[in-house]
Amino acid sequence: MPDASADLYVEFCGERFAVDPDGRFTIGREGDLAVDDNPYLHRRFLLIHRGVGGLWYLSNVGAHLSATVVAAEAGFSGQIAPGANLPLVFGRTVVVFTAGPTTYEVEIHATPGEGSVALTEAGQRGDTTVGVPSLTESQRLLIIVLAEQILRHEGSGTSAIPSSAQAAARLGWSITKFNRKLDNVCDKLDQMGVSGMRAGGGKLATNRRARLVEFALSSQMVSRADLPLLDAEAQRNA
Repeated sequence: MPDASADLYVEFCGERFAVDPDGRFTIGREGDLAVDDNPYLHRRFLLIHRGVGGLWYLSNVGAHLSATVVAAEAGFSGQIAPGANLPLVFGRTVVVFTAGPTTYEVEIHATPGEGSVALTEAGQRGDTTVGVPSLTESQRLLIIVLAEQILRHEGSGTSAIPSSAQAAARLGWSITKFNRKLDNVCDKLDQMGVSGMRAGGGKLATNRRARLVEFALSSQMVSRADLPLLDAEAQRNA
């Protein structure tokens, strides 16, 4: 466990890993933080290192996977694609990524420095998306029901996300209503620049439910405290 004065540390599954102020810290199947022996996860996926002006940076050094990065207190959310970098200018940053059927969450705690300029430059590169969207009550319910099993800690990854028909039945909605609300939410996020909502040619992505849940959890759009809303909605529509 690092002392309270540590410049930066990483937290994963209740364990804390101090980052050497003069070193580099790798996250992946192997490295300073060996997340999991998951063949879908890169051996070296994320790299924390010093960059321009002495700022800490998070870099995606993998070839295929992307990571969602959220600093809820600052109202910031974004995605780091392979080859992209992000300055760690927030006190607490949550990093969520999916490899195969499993989703992982890592927290990075840093002492904020002079980062306002670096943040602006990162946003201009197009590597990040700023802001969490406002939702209607029905849009919020849609996201909660898709994330229900993960919020209840009853599953993880894509296997824990219900089909559209199952989710609609849970809420007491018609499948037509559910799909319309899902289209609306995905359109809203796509317009904000959140990737994974649409496939090639502007068509809606087939895996958009999984991407929607990943983004919603990492940006703290929904939480366990929202779960009672599902039973209330189901009772209203019974």
